[in-house]
Amino acid sequence: MSRTHPRVRRIPLNAAAALTVLICLFPVYWMISTAFKPSKDIQSSRPQLVPHTWTLDHFRTAVQADGFEVFWRNSILVTASSVLLALIVAIGSAYAVARLRWKGRRQFMLMVFIAQMAPWESLIIPVYIISRDTDMLDRLPTLTLVYFMVTLPFSIIVLRGFIGTIPPELEEAAQVDGCTRTGAFRKVALPLLAPGLMATSLFGFITAWNEFAYANFLIIKHQDSRTLPVWLSSFQNTFGTDWGATMAASTLFALPALIVFLLLQRHVTSGFAAGAVKG
Repeated sequence: MSRTHPRVRRIPLNAAAALTVLICLFPVYWMISTAFKPSKDIQSSRPQLVPHTWTLDHFRTAVQADGFEVFWRNSILVTASSVLLALIVAIGSAYAVARLRWKGRRQFMLMVFIAQMAPWESLIIPVYIISRDTDMLDRLPTLTLVYFMVTLPFSIIVLRGFIGTIPPELEEAAQVDGCTRTGAFRKVALPLLAPGLMATSLFGFITAWNEFAYANFLIIKHQDSRTLPVWLSSFQNTFGTDWGATMAASTLFALPALIVFLLLQRHVTSGFAAGAVKG
């Protein structure tokens, strides 16, 4: 009885966890299943959990929609650029905070935490005014800078904690062997930062890839400069929303984020955990 008691006690917890997973995954399943349903089944008064008839017409409509290739290219370009830029700046900032001792270091980290806690949606109007006054509206570099600004504080916080877990003696030994401080970091510490870099890259990718508000407000006149989240709202016809094409487009839109997560998932948990060890 003593051996089975802990297992019995875990049954409610496991059941609650399974129910939570089902609730979270059901909207995703409904999106994918709707993308494969014929239009008459989507509008049916009796919803079907499993499509009786499968079709790829909605995916053809989404792929052949105006601007699909352009918006896809814009999203990849903006997302990759903002993530790369945030990583470059965050690595230098996190290293300076974790390894060096300089006046204002604590105040700098306090400002980083405040920036991370601030809701970035509240900055839409100031960012719009600044972009308008500097003639930066309707430009992809503006979105890149905005997403860089949003993801930078989180990247600094995680990488700073991760660098703090790397013994400084490793870099000191490399410097004794003739490496400069930069060379020691590049050859010794940087390879050990891989899990932290993966975690911050995933966060930055998902944030920039899914962002809609800034892409909708900052790109107004030049439609060719819009990104995929804005493109998803374009499946309208004279009869209303084309739900089949919208769900197919949403499925295609979610695939890159899913692929990136599956590729980086083994590093994400260790990266987030290590980033929280030292403050």
